[in-house]
Amino acid sequence: MTLSAEYKVCRLGPNDLADMRSMLRCFGEAFEDPTTYTDEQPDDDYLVRLLVDPSFVALGAVIEGEVVGGLVAYELRKFERERSEFYIYDLAVIEEFRRRGIATALIGALKPIARAAGGWVIFVQADGVDAPALALYDSLGKREDDVFHFDIAIE
Repeated sequence: MTLSAEYKVCRLGPNDLADMRSMLRCFGEAFEDPTTYTDEQPDDDYLVRLLVDPSFVALGAVIEGEVVGGLVAYELRKFERERSEFYIYDLAVIEEFRRRGIATALIGALKPIARAAGGWVIFVQADGVDAPALALYDSLGKREDDVFHFDIAIE
């Protein structure tokens, strides 16, 4: 892919199914896991239901009609206070477009969305071996100490 123009960041809505599918391809390429992101994609109705849900945020960085970076976040409404947290579930930029500020711009675009929804913080997890992600997140926020992640089966 050889796209030279500057990128623009936009929030995807229910009329942006082609961009949503392009973002899924982008995640598959960036994470080197195309099977997970492209082999069993949801149908259009499912994606539309997600994209109209205000607690689901899909942001794409687009160059010449192609999504080269993307961010998916979920609003988690709190019960102990009237506020929300936003969890960045996936954030990726295709390798040849990295080091252009795209990931930072995607997170920056999430901030006003979170603020408008009553959010008080955005949080994200990163693998300890992913030095570029750790450097990015360290530059933007405060690292929590000794946080562990567990997957609990629902069988």
